[in-house]
Amino acid sequence: MRRYFIVTVLLLASLTVQAQQDVSFGHYWAMEPSFNPASAGKEEKLNVVIAYAMQLAGFEHNPKTMYAAADMPFYAMNAYHGVGVQIINDDIGLFSHKRLGLQYAYKKSLFKGTLSGGVQVSVLSEGFTGSKLEVIDDGDEALPTSDVTGTGLDLSAGLYYTHRNWYVGISALHFNSPKVELGETNEYNISSSYYLTGGYNIRLRNPFLTIHTSALGRTDGVDWRADITGRLVYTHEKKMMYAGVSYSPTKSVTAMIGGNFHGIHLGYSYEVYTTAISIGNGSHELFVGYQTELNLFKKGRNLHKSVRYL
Repeated sequence: MRRYFIVTVLLLASLTVQAQQDVSFGHYWAMEPSFNPASAGKEEKLNVVIAYAMQLAGFEHNPKTMYAAADMPFYAMNAYHGVGVQIINDDIGLFSHKRLGLQYAYKKSLFKGTLSGGVQVSVLSEGFTGSKLEVIDDGDEALPTSDVTGTGLDLSAGLYYTHRNWYVGISALHFNSPKVELGETNEYNISSSYYLTGGYNIRLRNPFLTIHTSALGRTDGVDWRADITGRLVYTHEKKMMYAGVSYSPTKSVTAMIGGNFHGIHLGYSYEVYTTAISIGNGSHELFVGYQTELNLFKKGRNLHKSVRYL
């Protein structure tokens, strides 16, 4: 319990400064709406994603995150649009962070590609289970000893451009810097985060093999993280398999593997930290995705396909 107390106090102290950064997913390249609403409805398919991440395996009360989202395109008023919804539940120690977000993107053809501008409106729910806190000094009013919760409105926006085998995107999450009051004495401040992403698919002589490269960088003005990823993808008829590695300078190395099994995209990644943390205390991530092609303008039966190329 002593470790629990120390970790919790350190996290609680951060409430008066700023919230921790958003969760980093190894499969970020298949979860772009999680950090850029402009990518909603990127493909002419209904895209459903579920991901579970467990960080710092082996540590008690380690961070655990569940993410579920869906997005799709549609055509209305002589223009293409995209919509999406996402739910995230992030638990770390006595803290819980929940978010329900709705996304909208407007799409326009530009230079033989597609430019999208998107916005996201989310409701935040922050909580602290103070009833489970082991307090040494009962007179410390900075530490709530009861369960406290608070809600807030969160706004995000982004731009996203695709052109054949490459794409680039920029976005700002929490640009309204929401503040969530927890009880009467604590305030949870969420800083704006800025993202830049891009990717390119390299075709090989073997028609069944492609190298998919992608990168994602983000900063909140205080800390930063960059992920550079390469995957070797095998595709043939309805089969798809991949293996890859991602490097985050000064932070970690991630290995990933996955494929299409009976129409379902299954992926797994393991992140090893390059700091003093043991290799066995890395982060596990499980990814599940499903896509079904949308025939929005012609009558006929939809065909399912779970391959996400970018």
